[in-house]
Amino acid sequence: MLEHIALKLATEADLSAMEQVGDTLFDHPIKTNRAKEFINDPRHHMVLGYDGTQIVAMASGFHYVHPDKDPVFFIDEVSVLDEYHNKGIGRKITRYLCDYAKQLDCKEAWLATEHSNTAARKAYAAAGGIEDKDPIVLINFELKNDD
Repeated sequence: MLEHIALKLATEADLSAMEQVGDTLFDHPIKTNRAKEFINDPRHHMVLGYDGTQIVAMASGFHYVHPDKDPVFFIDEVSVLDEYHNKGIGRKITRYLCDYAKQLDCKEAWLATEHSNTAARKAYAAAGGIEDKDPIVLINFELKNDD
């Protein structure tokens, strides 16, 4: 089945297919205005995995620079429809995104996942990822309007 999955960078032409798969693949239903904003931002990137005309996988991220560092690519999300799990698609789409990051002159790509997410960790290792031995602490800031 893996050979039938076509990977491509997302464009506005993919919006209808993205809306159709919606929150079965993404965390929430697609917001068309935000999807267009994302797709048209030159630092944001999304790879879509198609089985025919249906999106079955996606990986997204962004590249960034800092005054004292070379460009780095942060992989924000990787998702595969449940019925396509355990077929190597997560590995394939992650590797595709990393190879694309190289074309952007990024010197490193990174992501974070829960320690308990063994399936994702297996896919990332198969894609060439190396787990950091120093665990991170995730700190969230809830940004609310004061009104």
